[in-house]
Amino acid sequence: MSNEIITGAQAFIEREGRLIERRLIGVMFDDSDPLGVVDAVRAYRNPDGGFGHGLEPDKRCPASLPIDVECALDVLLLVEGRGLERFNGLGLDSLVLGVCDWLGSVAAADGAVPLSFPVMEHYPKAEHWSDWSYTPGLNPTAGLAGRLHALGVSHAWLDRATDWTWGRLESGFDEDAHALAEVLMFLDHVPDRDRAEFVGAHVAGWLTSARWYRADPDDPSYGLTPLRFAPTPDSPWRRLFDDSTIDAHLDRLARDQQPDGGWAITWDPPSIASTLEWRGIETLRALRTLQAYGRI
Repeated sequence: MSNEIITGAQAFIEREGRLIERRLIGVMFDDSDPLGVVDAVRAYRNPDGGFGHGLEPDKRCPASLPIDVECALDVLLLVEGRGLERFNGLGLDSLVLGVCDWLGSVAAADGAVPLSFPVMEHYPKAEHWSDWSYTPGLNPTAGLAGRLHALGVSHAWLDRATDWTWGRLESGFDEDAHALAEVLMFLDHVPDRDRAEFVGAHVAGWLTSARWYRADPDDPSYGLTPLRFAPTPDSPWRRLFDDSTIDAHLDRLARDQQPDGGWAITWDPPSIASTLEWRGIETLRALRTLQAYGRI
């Protein structure tokens, strides 16, 4: 059955997915050269150093947006591992430092950034993308900082964003599961490990009250499940969930593969193209999680 899962998912991504996911699945299962993934991500880069053009597919805005920068960093982290030095000759150092320069140019004085900007209003977008996303917050500031720390970056904007994130977290947390996922990325990779351990002790309590957290594996509605917070068995947040909870969500994840080989989504993107792009992203995410837990 595990071979059928992989074969069906690969066929779906090859048939319906973006070039990024087609390149990524080759890296995952065929030991393909990651340079192709980096080149595919570069296509979404703007001259200002940011990323746009609907890299996050719920809006089709070409302008640089922090959410698209976050998506670019996620893809680069999938193929990079740790340390920019592993990518000799790929130019990732200038690519990522250009991102930091752009973030610094659009951030508030304290370093915080929003998910998007009003320029998005001029293009097709999902209904949930609205003016709430123009307010700087932990989502995405904490997550962007965490991703850049994972890449070993040093930059003035990252220093400001890190200080701002510490200040927010040490005064408490009352946001949703998406923001918490960003916080966990920050806590996973920020260099001050003692401070991260102290703040991390509060995560279990924050999770249970976070809106959009979907603890029940049989709940069909939209939400972030335990597998989003512990996508691998060696995740530092795996300890938050007992074995039966993880196993139940893995069973559900495997069952959710559709007859066409891909995984469905539980929200409404702005177009058919966006829907297929998201399904490719979520299909690759499902494969990575099932593989990490030994289900395939």
